[in-house]
Amino acid sequence: MLLAELVATSEAVAGTRSRNAKRDHLAACLATFASAPARELATAVAYLSGRLPQGRVGLGPAALCEASRVPAAGSATLEVAAVDARLDGVAAIAGAGSAAARKRAVASLFAAARPEEQRFLVMLLLGELRQGALDGVMVEAIAAAFSVPATDVRRAFMVSGNLPRVAEAASGEGVSGLARFRLALGTPIQSMLAQPADDVEETVAALGRVVLDLKMDGARVQVHKEGRDVRVFSRRLRDVTASVPEVVQAVRAMSPDRLVLDGEAIALETGGRPHPFQTTMRRFGRKRDVDALRDRLPLSVFFFDCLHSDGEDLLERPLRERLALLDRAVGSHAMPRREVDDGAAAAAFLTEAMDGGHEGVMAKDPASAYEAGARGQAWRKVKPAHSLDLVILAAEWGHGRRRGWLSNLHLGARDEPSGQYVMLGKTFKGLTDAMLRWQTERLLELETTREGHVVFVAPRVVVEVAFDEVQTSAQYPGGLALRFARVKRFRPDKAPEQADTFSAVRAIHRQRHRD
Repeated sequence: MLLAELVATSEAVAGTRSRNAKRDHLAACLATFASAPARELATAVAYLSGRLPQGRVGLGPAALCEASRVPAAGSATLEVAAVDARLDGVAAIAGAGSAAARKRAVASLFAAARPEEQRFLVMLLLGELRQGALDGVMVEAIAAAFSVPATDVRRAFMVSGNLPRVAEAASGEGVSGLARFRLALGTPIQSMLAQPADDVEETVAALGRVVLDLKMDGARVQVHKEGRDVRVFSRRLRDVTASVPEVVQAVRAMSPDRLVLDGEAIALETGGRPHPFQTTMRRFGRKRDVDALRDRLPLSVFFFDCLHSDGEDLLERPLRERLALLDRAVGSHAMPRREVDDGAAAAAFLTEAMDGGHEGVMAKDPASAYEAGARGQAWRKVKPAHSLDLVILAAEWGHGRRRGWLSNLHLGARDEPSGQYVMLGKTFKGLTDAMLRWQTERLLELETTREGHVVFVAPRVVVEVAFDEVQTSAQYPGGLALRFARVKRFRPDKAPEQADTFSAVRAIHRQRHRD
């Protein structure tokens, strides 16, 4: 299969806002791989989903843009399998002079590509190929391409987190191949996400009876236990086991031999109030002096869901049943919660949460299944001080006391139909000197282009932004802007795909401005 055919499909997908049309374009392309080698189909699915099978090739945005400035080929000759093999080679380059060697190898690849293929490859390598082929659309496309039920594809993806592997199974073995996918101990799955909500009483009215959890301002962890072997993964599915020995110790002491738990690790003060988020995050990623830091900054862990227990996957079981198994497994490490069916009781629990120094509460439908990677209406996060997790799109050089630092941040929310980011405004408020130093260094690493005093960056950094309201604005393409936005903190634990969406911003606007 020629790369040009994938590029044409990508352009067609980007050119329509219709979810069904996107699905049909993708399905038609994937169906042509039915007789191709499995690795080639997997590569196509990864590329069309905006993912690179190699993860990274060791070149930053500036180096990639420089390597792409070569004359384009006159005809389309690049094969998908050949591109994948060449990028395997680039990723494997190591040792002295490896950066220059990687740049030459990537430049050679670009020289064999047509102009439209060059643009595709640049965006793919930068992690910015966002033509609207999100996971949900790709699930439906795989089902249509290989004539299997979308529910089976969705379940296989939910437990594996690997769309290319799921596509291989659907193409080669159909329903029977998909049925073999199970939650594998030691392999993390995507976390279930929550929609932001304004008011806890209105949330109870919408959902009926709800389970309320404390919304702690800590680090989300997914813990897998198999006998004495315990592994801890971050929200971004990174293995952080070595950084959190007290979490390992707590789970190792639990009675079931096989467990998968979803929870929150947090550093607490002596009186039980939480430390700031940045303080907790000092414990993550630490590879040296872990024991010394543990003594100074111990972590507590609280679990709010059980995804697997003693050989049984629980993802499709109702939350209420999962919680019963959770309580038996984790004991005092269960997240404080309350089940209520009236707004006054919910408001009282929210007040208790806020008085305890927590962010707010999570409201969950007790009948809901665990939808890995999904942001549905069954889980809602209620935080009285309204905030959103947004992505930094650009930054402006400061002046006066902030001269020499990147200061004013351009903020965007992800538009799910297109996969692009919609700008919601700018802010320099809330930034400490330490934050300014960090963001200047990090954003320059992600720089793609400059226009005057504005540095545009690859959308990789997530930042939590507080604001007073969402207001109508003719200044930005989405027609909305944040009023009095200020930075609360950076969210290194969150990937851009986990940031809040533009639809969530619109929902907040409608809620605040309803008649």
